[in-house]
Amino acid sequence: MPEGAELAETLTLIVPCYNEQPILLQSAHVLEKQLQALIKAGLVAQQSKILFVDDGSTDQTWAVIADLAARSSSFSGVKLSRNVGHQNALLAGLMAVQVGACITIDADLQDPVDVMNDMVAHYRGGCQVVYGIRQDRTSDTFFKRTTARFFYRFMTIMGVESIENHADYRLLGPKARKAVLSFTEENLYLRGIVPLVGFQTASVYYTRAPRVGGKSKYTLLRMVALALRGVTSFSVVPLRMIALLGVSVFLLGLLSMVWSVVDKLFFQPAVGWASLNAVICLIGGLQMLALGIVGEYIGCIYTEVKRRPRFFVEQTL
Repeated sequence: MPEGAELAETLTLIVPCYNEQPILLQSAHVLEKQLQALIKAGLVAQQSKILFVDDGSTDQTWAVIADLAARSSSFSGVKLSRNVGHQNALLAGLMAVQVGACITIDADLQDPVDVMNDMVAHYRGGCQVVYGIRQDRTSDTFFKRTTARFFYRFMTIMGVESIENHADYRLLGPKARKAVLSFTEENLYLRGIVPLVGFQTASVYYTRAPRVGGKSKYTLLRMVALALRGVTSFSVVPLRMIALLGVSVFLLGLLSMVWSVVDKLFFQPAVGWASLNAVICLIGGLQMLALGIVGEYIGCIYTEVKRRPRFFVEQTL
């Protein structure tokens, strides 16, 4: 047994998977090699595992996970009954961990596994949360790079506390993991929840590698949906903007009324329906936008108060 191994804690690598059959074997090999290196160095306990969470894949992802678990005790798996999204799959993995720390990482392994050494070092130094943060986005396409930059700027403007260029590659100690699991909200946004739990934190920086296979599941629409979930879950700034907009339109209406009186008394008023029609369309559009924003919040409240289960576990290995 390596020196200090008896003092090391168990580490679980949580890997959410959705239709990852083409790359899963390669990813499992890389993760197992990294985990064994940590065990050999005495940084984590011998009982440390790799936990794959199958988020309702429609290909043979679960069959691959089952085969890995049958061949090696380093692997385990949780199969969800249907696709519930990346955030809920991560949550299912966090719930499955019993002891020790955990690291969440995507199955495509664009986030380098060797950064785990620094994460574990920070954890052993007393940190309960260690963020993996990208140094740059040179490996992304121009579109992806631009939309990601806009995403983080938008979240900051909306008042959502988040870590720029940090996705879901992070280490959580047992205290932090327990604190995260105490959040029972339906509209789950872990990137906003984790900064709220506090505790001693650290960050490690890395350069992301190109995807080795498959394709990204985060389309533009999913990124927009994630942003809306983050804003409606953690910020009331849009509602305050509606209030300010209402006050602004009211003041503008008062000025317009005063001007109409002055124009009627001292000048020849211009007669026409074009300007009136434009004002009506503008105000009507603003009202519909305001109703849409309020509707988003009401929709979130609706899903929260029903308290439906976020997912069901079909099988565990």
